Amino acid sequence: MFTWGLCSDIYHDIIECLTAALEARDPYSKEHSSRVADMAYDLGRRLGLRGKELEKVHIAAHLHDIGKIGVPDQILQKPGKLLPHEWAAIRRHPEIGYNILSRSRRLEDIALLVLYHHERWDGKGYPKGLKGEAIPLGARIIGLCDAIDAMTSDRPYRPALSWRQCWEEVEANKALQFDAVVVEAAEALWPVWEKRWSSRKGA
Repeated sequence: MFTWGLCSDIYHDIIECLTAALEARDPYSKEHSSRVADMAYDLGRRLGLRGKELEKVHIAAHLHDIGKIGVPDQILQKPGKLLPHEWAAIRRHPEIGYNILSRSRRLEDIALLVLYHHERWDGKGYPKGLKGEAIPLGARIIGLCDAIDAMTSDRPYRPALSWRQCWEEVEANKALQFDAVVVEAAEALWPVWEKRWSSRKGA
């Protein structure tokens, strides 16, 4: 039998291989997944997660965009805004990621967090339209961290928001897109995150 520690080491090796494969196709992903994973770890601890549960959130955050491997290059690397059919292709990445990770029974819990990280508290997310606490806590954590890093990163079609502007957006979407409890936990961590990442340019 594997111990959790050994399994964790193996998982991290798998993560490095999978994220390297994605980074080779999508330059934006190079540091994005690491920042989201770091934020998700901080936020999970703040919300009381420990041990295996915290580690699962951390791993899933590293792998949350792995399904973009299945998105065509001309869409994934498009410099401008996406057309409706292109956006539909991008929206498939949580399901593609789930299908990749769920091939391993040991990764099933992680695969579910990847599948649900674009669900919204108000039920208007995707791919399943889950609402409220029907969305796993880990997916709610990753969803907020993913949005924060996306907003504070330069993209080809718009400059990064400041951390103040980003917080205003998060607050405006509290109990709509994001779980209010998760947002309140993030507020306490905000000065730490801003200090850690505010000097970077782009992703």
